[in-house]
Amino acid sequence: MNSQLISVQTAQYKPDYKLHIHFNDGIDKTVDFKPFLSQSQHPRIRAFLQPERFKGFRVEHSDLVWGDYDLCFPVADLYQGEI
Repeated sequence: MNSQLISVQTAQYKPDYKLHIHFNDGIDKTVDFKPFLSQSQHPRIRAFLQPERFKGFRVEHSDLVWGDYDLCFPVADLYQGEI
C-alpha cells in the first residue's frame, strides 16, 4: 500500500478556466473550474470569472490557492479531476 500523501506539484492555466495540474505521484489532470465559478451565487467566488483574477493562482504548501486563500480546493477533489 502506498502511504504517500498526494500533493500539487505544478499547475498551468489552460483556456476557459481550466488548469492542468501535475501531482507528486506523476499523475496529471485537467480540471475545469468554469461550471463551479459560473454556478456559484456568491459574489466573491464569481469574481474569479475575471480571467486575470482566475489566472492569479499559485501552488503553496502543495495546495492550489488564489489570493489569501480566497479560493482553494481539497487536493483529493482536484486529483479526481473535479470540484
